[in-house]
Amino acid sequence: MAGIYLHIPFCKSRCIYCGFFSTTSLQKRHDYVDVVVEELRQRRSFLANQPIDTIYFGGGTPSQLPPDELERMLDAIHHIYNVREEAEVTLEGNPDDLTPSFLQRLRQMGINRLSMGVQSFDDARLHFLHRRHTAAQAIQAVRDAQVAGFTNISIDLMFGFPGQTLEQWKQDVQTALSLQVQHISAYSLMYEEGTLLERMLTAGEIVEVDEEVSLQMYEYLMDALEAAGYEHYELSNFALSGRQSRHNSSYWHGIPYLGVGAGAHSYDGHDRFYHPDALEPYMADVLSLEVEHLSDHERYDEFVFTALRTSEGLSLSALEKQFGIAAKEYCLQNAQRHLKAGLLSHTGDTLRLTRRGLFISNEVMSDLMWEE
Repeated sequence: MAGIYLHIPFCKSRCIYCGFFSTTSLQKRHDYVDVVVEELRQRRSFLANQPIDTIYFGGGTPSQLPPDELERMLDAIHHIYNVREEAEVTLEGNPDDLTPSFLQRLRQMGINRLSMGVQSFDDARLHFLHRRHTAAQAIQAVRDAQVAGFTNISIDLMFGFPGQTLEQWKQDVQTALSLQVQHISAYSLMYEEGTLLERMLTAGEIVEVDEEVSLQMYEYLMDALEAAGYEHYELSNFALSGRQSRHNSSYWHGIPYLGVGAGAHSYDGHDRFYHPDALEPYMADVLSLEVEHLSDHERYDEFVFTALRTSEGLSLSALEKQFGIAAKEYCLQNAQRHLKAGLLSHTGDTLRLTRRGLFISNEVMSDLMWEE
């Protein structure tokens, strides 16, 4: 099994928090799709004809492309690769792009999962983020998608805005639940280096939300979604039964994937390959790739970090099989103080973060990383 990720870097406007590669210059969209199709052809051997279980259009804003351009890339994948009939095919979209006619075209071409960048149901916060849509448009987009026949819809939410209260966050969560979507991803607002949001913080124009309030928001999120029947299957992700993101789950389980497009990363199970975060160099040479050769210790770190993010936890037998008995013993030794503190649990073959451990997950996971 393998996946294909297509990075569509075009955005109508730039959000103040985004650290992903994107451009608001839309003139080269058609030429860019030509190049993506060519890269799909030239790198067909990368996945060694493994069955393709997931296809993901990410960005950027993939919904900024006309349906014909999206269909051209999807057709190329089906022509060149061994795509499973039941493959998960996801498109990230901005709510104001997802009109009823656009949604119908997506369904017709084989898109079967939507990931909507809602972020908030409060217009003031959406304006603060420089999002293009309104809360009403987000709600309508979900309803239109349901009418169009989509039965696998995910929405992204953010919490921890400057000045946001716990009650305001509760309203966002309850609105999301009222829409009866199958998947919800929720992230604490991050101040990525180089973003306008980070510059505003540094300049003293905004103040981060109190850490205790942010933790209360996360706890409420877990309680409310779990009570509504969602499985908390990854630190930031919640899904109804059978609706976990198969594409994102493949990242957490080390499954190979081909990343196509400017700024896209690929992984073959051992090493990582990536394009520069720039449009022109990519379009001039689709095979101009940087290679990151991962050492055994780096691969161990990734294995531990990604496994502990999930509700499945870290399989110690799988760790030993890949990295040897010394790595397993090293992991268990470093886990001891967190086991005693009730931040990790050890059941059978598996280490998992406890409910308390989720709140300081980065601290716990970093203690299990390999020290050179």
